[in-house]
Amino acid sequence: MRGIILSGGSATRLRPCTKITSKQLLPVYNRPMIYYPLNTLIKAGIKEILVIVAPERAGDYLNLLGSGREFGVKFTYEIQDKPRGLADAFIIGENFIDNESVTMILGDNIFEDDFSEDIKNFRGGAKVFAKKVPDPERFGVVKFDENMRAVRIEEKPKEWLSDFALTGLYIYDSRVVEAAKEVKPSARGEIEITELHNWYLSKGELEVAQVKGEWIDAGTFDSLLAAQVLAKEKLQEKLII
Repeated sequence: MRGIILSGGSATRLRPCTKITSKQLLPVYNRPMIYYPLNTLIKAGIKEILVIVAPERAGDYLNLLGSGREFGVKFTYEIQDKPRGLADAFIIGENFIDNESVTMILGDNIFEDDFSEDIKNFRGGAKVFAKKVPDPERFGVVKFDENMRAVRIEEKPKEWLSDFALTGLYIYDSRVVEAAKEVKPSARGEIEITELHNWYLSKGELEVAQVKGEWIDAGTFDSLLAAQVLAKEKLQEKLII
C-alpha cells in the first residue's frame, strides 16, 4: 500500500494567512496541519508516501518534512502546476503508485477516526468514507439504498440527493491510474474524483463506509477554528508524530 497526500492549491478562502504559506502548513493547535493526515497514513503502516504540492511551496514542505526518515517513512515529492482536480493526483503519481494499491488523503482533512484497519485489510476495488453533514451541497454526495449500499454519487448536486458527504480519504487499487486518465474535465475544468468513485461503483466494486467521529475539511476560517478545538481536545493522545 502506497500513500498520497494531496496538498496543492492556493487556498484563497484563507487569505491573507495563505499569502506567504500553504494552507496545509498552517498550525492546527500544536502541529502543522499536514501532520494530521500524515498520522492517518503512518498509523496504518504505510511507509512510502507521495506529497503533492504547489510549485511555489515545494521548498517549504521539503524543509518541514525532509526525507521522511524522522518519521520512519520515505517521502517522495511531486508538483501539481495548477489545481486540475483531485483525480489528477493519480495521474501525477502514476510512477509512484507502480501497480500497488494506494490510499490518498487530502492535506486539509482532519479525522477523529482511526482508519488503520480499513487500510490494512483492503484487498481491491475502492473504499471511500461518508459523513452526514448539514451542507452536503459543498461536497461530493452519496445516496444509499435501504440497506445502506451506495447507489448514486454526484459532485456538489444542485438538487437534494442526500446529506452524506464523501470525505477526503480514498483507498483504491492500482486500476485508479488508468481510470483517472479516462476522466474528462468537468464544467469547472477539473478531473473530478467523483468520476473515479462512479467508475468503481459501476463495476460493483465500491464500498462506502461511514465516518463515526468528527471530520473537518479545514478550508475556511470557521472550519480551521473547529480543527484547532478538535486537535486540542480529542486528538493529542491519538497522534504518533
